Amino acid sequence: MASKSLIRNASSARLTAATSRTYATLSPKAHAAAEKLSKFKGTSATGGTTKNFIGGEFVESKADKFVEVHDPSTQTVLTRVPETTNEEFNAAVDAAETAFKTWSRTSILTRQRVAMELQALLRENADVLASSIVLEQGKTYNDAQGDVLRGLQVVETACGIAGNMTGDKLEVSKDMDTYARRVPLGVCASVAPFNFPAMIPLWTIPLATCTGNTLVLKPSERDPGAAMIIAELCQRAGMPPGVLNVVHGTVGTVNNICDHPSIKAISFVGGDKAGKHIYERGIQNGKRVQANLGAKNHALIMPDCNKNLALNSIIGAAFGAAGQRCMAISVAVMVGTTKSWIPEIVERAKALKVNGGFEQGADLGPLISPAAKRRVEGLIQSVADEGGKIHLDGRGIVVPRYEKGNFVGPTVVEAVTTMRAYKEEIFGPVLVVIEADTLDDAIAIVNANKYGNGAAIFTQSGATARKFESEVNVGQIGVNVPIPVPLPQFSWSGNKASFLGDVSFYGKQGLNFYTQNKTVTSLWRAEDAIGNKASVDMPTMR
Repeated sequence: MASKSLIRNASSARLTAATSRTYATLSPKAHAAAEKLSKFKGTSATGGTTKNFIGGEFVESKADKFVEVHDPSTQTVLTRVPETTNEEFNAAVDAAETAFKTWSRTSILTRQRVAMELQALLRENADVLASSIVLEQGKTYNDAQGDVLRGLQVVETACGIAGNMTGDKLEVSKDMDTYARRVPLGVCASVAPFNFPAMIPLWTIPLATCTGNTLVLKPSERDPGAAMIIAELCQRAGMPPGVLNVVHGTVGTVNNICDHPSIKAISFVGGDKAGKHIYERGIQNGKRVQANLGAKNHALIMPDCNKNLALNSIIGAAFGAAGQRCMAISVAVMVGTTKSWIPEIVERAKALKVNGGFEQGADLGPLISPAAKRRVEGLIQSVADEGGKIHLDGRGIVVPRYEKGNFVGPTVVEAVTTMRAYKEEIFGPVLVVIEADTLDDAIAIVNANKYGNGAAIFTQSGATARKFESEVNVGQIGVNVPIPVPLPQFSWSGNKASFLGDVSFYGKQGLNFYTQNKTVTSLWRAEDAIGNKASVDMPTMR
């Protein structure tokens, strides 16, 4: 054991020295942000290790395997993320189980108060969270702020949870009452994706904990910094030890989440392969699972639409976050004469600025990894190989001062529905343009696609919009709105191959996911009540 420890320490020392040298390759703004982030207890952006958060403590992992987190703009090593050991994972679940015994019996007003404190702390530290996202994920700073804000909205909604947790009561017979109330499940787990490192943890933490559950969170091993900052803010907000725990890793940690008998429910957002694996393995072990998977979101452009609004909306929804959104518009369906507008789409896409996320005026940053870049470039090439047209090719773009970045510029391709670039989720800054003669043809294209996260239509006709929203088979529909993600007062409603499970994320469905009903029927006969009036008469033998 001692020799293993010495080897691990020596290896850590060599890696720390190496990352210290590469750390200098960050831009001045990124360098300043990295220094500020490393003041938080659980994360590092200067080459150190990311810690586990177990039982209210930030704990250095004893793992012998680590995943390096790179700045996607420069390939600078920011931190090393542990493959949490089985012992550490079990300790996190044990801490959550222990905390559940008291947290589940804590007043809902107390749990609500923690959410109120958390939302204030998130607002105070929004710039730090956004900076972490820019460094590790590559988003532009403005887009990263949106990531934080959309998560914050769920926390703010949870601040009013007491009114949403009320039960039902009815006198079903003389002196007999039946009442139903929501109770928590127990220990829950959340597996978050790389593309929304703040928003997705904030989809789960407030609802899971405010309803009385405890949570084990596994952020993406590619960008865990935001989740670790949020964990520290939860601690500052007054969340007791063990209510939130954070572990790290890849397949091994995910399998532990699916298999551990004390975990009652799993929330997942990510890709098809991982989502199907988690769903199937989780339900086989008797767990409640919600899994949001891939997407192929269409936008129908009608001839009568506000042209400027439609084209600008398509550009923003297709290329924002470098296309790494599950609600990105990745397909533009040009209906009727609008096919002649393709050159204008190309010209507007050309005007977007590709740069490092901290740079002023940047519209989109890099992809998350070199592997992601290779995959996206391969899908672009497949269009040419299968007989399609590449109107704007973002491959080979060179960004000054960020020559090693995972950049792909805005790309516009013309394809048909049988092509690979149409059928697969690209998850990059690529807009696939297809043609349809009529509205009916366009709706048929959307409905034939296996995915069902969302779709949009741009039109000035109420009748056209009505027909579209009535007949299209997707879960989230935008009318002159390109990314119709519901606010947290509602619920996520993706369908078809984009979602697995029976109960979805946040809103009323989120409350249903994290609670179960307990129904009590009681009988207290009025005639059995002890008389409450004292007698002052002389006692007699009656």
